Amino acid sequence: MSLDAIPIHVIDPPSAEPGLSGNAPPLLRELSELAKRLLASGETSAIDLSALPLTPADLAWLQDTLGAGEISVSLQANGESTLNETACPGIWWVTHRNEQGAVTSQFIEVAFVPELVKAHPEDVKNGQEYLELLISDL
Repeated sequence: MSLDAIPIHVIDPPSAEPGLSGNAPPLLRELSELAKRLLASGETSAIDLSALPLTPADLAWLQDTLGAGEISVSLQANGESTLNETACPGIWWVTHRNEQGAVTSQFIEVAFVPELVKAHPEDVKNGQEYLELLISDL
């Protein structure tokens, strides 16, 4: 009997969902380690989801699994950027879109506050000077 005569049937495991590659679940372990590092040293981290071999189904699974948190930030600068806290505080889903609304990049940032949201010192200086102007007009 030749090998060609042996029937082969591929059976998906019961937990497999169409379109999932299996690359998303290990990210949860990595995020846990990055959160430990954030707590121990204050060091922030980011995972570039666009650079990983993730399918749209993987991204949807990961986003559903991480859930939604209490904070959502939207920035408008050459397209919209959204920073959404997940159900795990300190884990942020960051999406950047171009002016046409197409996603240009996605990250998961591990930080107390995402760097993009922090005010630049020069902006704070300008704001303080503006307050001084308001006060002088009182």
